[in-house]
Amino acid sequence: MKRKVVFAGLIALLSLVSCTTKKQEKEEAVKFSVTKPLVIDTSFVKVYVSQIRSVRNIEIRTQEKGFLQNIYVDEGQFVNAGQVLFRIMPKMYEAELLKAQAEEKAAEIELLNAKTLADKNVVSKSEQAMAQAKLQQAKAEVAIASLHLSFTEIRAPFSGTIDRIPKKLGSLIEEGELLTSLSDNSKMYAYFNVSEPEYLEYQINVKDRGDANVTLLLANGQPLKYKGKVEVIESEFDSETGNIAFRASFPNPDKLLKNGETGQVQMKVPVKNALVIPQKATYEIQDKKYVFVVDKNNKLKSKEITIKGEMSDLYVINSGITVDDKILFEGIQKANENDKIKYDYLDPKKVISSLKLKSE
Repeated sequence: MKRKVVFAGLIALLSLVSCTTKKQEKEEAVKFSVTKPLVIDTSFVKVYVSQIRSVRNIEIRTQEKGFLQNIYVDEGQFVNAGQVLFRIMPKMYEAELLKAQAEEKAAEIELLNAKTLADKNVVSKSEQAMAQAKLQQAKAEVAIASLHLSFTEIRAPFSGTIDRIPKKLGSLIEEGELLTSLSDNSKMYAYFNVSEPEYLEYQINVKDRGDANVTLLLANGQPLKYKGKVEVIESEFDSETGNIAFRASFPNPDKLLKNGETGQVQMKVPVKNALVIPQKATYEIQDKKYVFVVDKNNKLKSKEITIKGEMSDLYVINSGITVDDKILFEGIQKANENDKIKYDYLDPKKVISSLKLKSE
């Protein structure tokens, strides 16, 4: 009986020592690192949704009514400036021109007769002047008839690519009806909206933003191999959104870009006194980002943050924390809300420097 009691006590002692050892090992294994946000002057690349437009894109419409007699081009075809695209049946307009030319000839003869008679004092000089005016009117009618006839031949005002042609041969075309569209895709514009604070940073910090070159990400996520340049900023802010439109131009020698495409413009945005933290100090829940802040009792409190911009391994903070907050840097996976922790404090400058060296 005595041996059983001693054996049971020995088991209990071993069990207690084992639990104590495991607890100590667990405490030693869980080691946390804490740092603070850092305030620096920097810049980051921000992505803006953009609409892509041709440098020139117009609708080709008829200026005369008639039957569509000829279509000289096809959809998607490249045409040169001055090239004939369509012809409206010209017979009626040719007849009107012939009639106007005949009336001009008759007016010339009438003027010649009036001049001869006026020189002989058979008729007054006023009748000669009336004949002269009649001739001028006839010439004007010829010019108008010629203009109407020229409108039956629709030419390309500039070189570009033909869009869809909705009308077919023989269609009755009304005046002003759409025949097709023409796009000059030699250079393309990407329009995107910038907030007022970003606009002010961009305009004020000219020397910090470097050049105005931007990158265009296409719909498939691939960048256009040609860099663009910010050229125009609108003169007014949108009163509803508080944004202002920027325009960047991109060369398009491969004709890859088309009018109406969408993309994303990547632009360098300078920021004064930016609050930055390491990306690894954050975690995400349902598309929202959080950090663990260490309070005065060394307990962890989760705080939601909003991101102004993103750099390599770093986030530029918009709101949620301040420069005085201590944030958990390493050990986030092992941390829980309201945990009381022991930690090593890391200087934020050294933390940021180490991250930059690793990324390089």
